[in-house]
Formats: sequence, structure tokens, C-alpha cells
Amino acid sequence: MHALNKHRPLRRIVLASAATVSGMVLLLALKPHTVPTVAMAGTRSPAASSSPAPGPASGTRTATGDTVQTRWGPVQVRVTVRDGRLTDVTAVTYPQENPRDQEINNYALPELRREALAAQSAEIDTVSGATYTSDGYRQSLQSALDSAGL
Repeated sequence: MHALNKHRPLRRIVLASAATVSGMVLLLALKPHTVPTVAMAGTRSPAASSSPAPGPASGTRTATGDTVQTRWGPVQVRVTVRDGRLTDVTAVTYPQENPRDQEINNYALPELRREALAAQSAEIDTVSGATYTSDGYRQSLQSALDSAGL
């Protein structure tokens, strides 16, 4: 007799359930990204600090924030401060290993930049669909602003 015959419906249910659970476990165990080989969070190189030492609120200073490790990869921001005002924000490092990362960051990074320039601080909203990038961007931005003396 065949193991999955009509007279044993409970066996079919048990086997189908076990196969479904096994498939879900394997699916959830997939890792979509490799571990990045960029600087660890919280570390700074000498180049990651501000150009001139913070002094009076005049002149132009550039500062690079800490590299913040997010679930999908590192995020790091560089700011330019002129005469005490935030004039430019650039994402130096951000997740871009696959097409989905690129798609998300192509719309999220310009929005985060606009928000930072409008707010003149790191108190910016999270971009929907880019929560981890937004959080890393905000933390690195605050670090860069602190280094720039703003």
C-alpha cells in the first residue's frame, strides 16, 4: 500500500504540516545581505573628524559622522556648515549591495537630506520604507553636527 493513501488522511495532514513548517524555517533563515567589511560602528578615523577645530560660528567646516551599522548595512553622513548654518548633507556610506537597497536609498536619501537642511538639525522624520537607513542617517548626522560644532 502507498503511504499517502485515502484511508490515512491524518498521515497526509501531518506530512503536509511538517513540510510547510520546514519550508518556512528555511525561508526565514535566509540572510539577504552579506556582512559589510566597512568600519565598525562608533569608530572614527582621523579623517572622520571635522576639518578645523570648532571655534567661532563663522567660516566653513566639514565633518563626517560616525559610521552607524544598521540591519541592512552601514550608514555614514558628511555635513558642511557655513557661518553656523547647515548648508550641505551628503550620504558617504549607505546600503547599496542589491537592487532593492539601491531602489530604497534612491528615494530615501534625497528626502532625508531635504529634511535635515530644512530642520538644521538631526531631528528629522523617518522615511517610510527606509526605517533602518533613516535611523542610521539620523545618528550619523547628529555625530557629524556635533563634530562640526553645530
